[in-house]
Amino acid sequence: MNSKLKIAILGSRGYPYVYSGYETFVKELSERLVQKNFDVTVYCHKNLFEQFPQQVNGINLVYIPTIEKKTLSQFVHSFQSTLHACFQGFDVILVVNSANGPFGIFTRMFRKKTAINVDGLEWLRPKWKGLGAKYFYNASKLSTRLYDYIITDSFEMEKIYREEFGVESTVIAYGANIRHSQNPELISKWDLRSRDYYLIVGRLIPDNNADLIVDRFVKSGSTRKLVVVGDVPYNDAYAQNIKKVSDSRVVFTGYVTDQNVLAELYHNCYAYFHGHEFGGTNPTMLKALAYGCAIVALDTRFNREMLENGNYGLFFSKSEGELTDLIHHIEQDETLAEQLRQKSRKRIEENYTWGKITAQYIDLFEKIALSGK
Repeated sequence: MNSKLKIAILGSRGYPYVYSGYETFVKELSERLVQKNFDVTVYCHKNLFEQFPQQVNGINLVYIPTIEKKTLSQFVHSFQSTLHACFQGFDVILVVNSANGPFGIFTRMFRKKTAINVDGLEWLRPKWKGLGAKYFYNASKLSTRLYDYIITDSFEMEKIYREEFGVESTVIAYGANIRHSQNPELISKWDLRSRDYYLIVGRLIPDNNADLIVDRFVKSGSTRKLVVVGDVPYNDAYAQNIKKVSDSRVVFTGYVTDQNVLAELYHNCYAYFHGHEFGGTNPTMLKALAYGCAIVALDTRFNREMLENGNYGLFFSKSEGELTDLIHHIEQDETLAEQLRQKSRKRIEENYTWGKITAQYIDLFEKIALSGK
């Protein structure tokens, strides 16, 4: 159908700025949409950019200023971006993040055709308590009432939105790009050798359970190391307590911004530990699959979906001793980890390529454009 459909994407920090999963998603999707002859506009945080080209890689860019206050920066930016988009001639407005749910009142008033990618269960995350949790819950609920189409990134998330809010949604997952090791000596800066360490990647926040993983690893007595990649950009008691662990086997790298170095940490680990508890299709675990890791994941409904109920990884619960026993098991039988590494990329090829994800978004955009909404 596409006769140069005009698509706006808002709710992220922008393009080509890459900071988190949202920005990676915007980058991967918008670049492919342009290749498929879509007219794509991405709304950007003006404060984060030093230069303001109107177009990059065929993607139109609109720079909207916001306030510098951390807790309100994204909120104000999305509010202003939504209002701006309502006065443009877009065929479809795609919003990311259910926190932007309330702004659907404006797109509805102006009769704009919309879709929102609601992402995870923000209201359950420990960092949001009291008013924060209530806001995210109600914003997610408003998303289901004010936007034309709801996008969930996993079938388990689809079930939750149906049970919690009584709404049907379109399931379109997140994607990853397959990669193989290119420069393994990059890990030597931490005195690491291939297959001689376990890996955690993620922010040091309670819902990623790094404290539990570090504790169980230390108790395992493993002769391998545990490399913890990530931190938090602020003073935080939880993160500080994790970093106080006095064990020479536990290596804290902080943030690793060089993507080639980070990739080699994935490629060469003995196994990747995934403790993320909330959310649907997790970008960090997809990267671990795409980079050929053996995965040991917290047993959640989302992780089970991603790893096909254990076909592509092993699971542990929070029960005392369970992860420790699992570490003993995969060290005694090294063929188990190797078998998982050998087939991990197949999971991406069959279900999580950016090509497949883009094709699903194109189908949805064309459906929305043709709809009477």
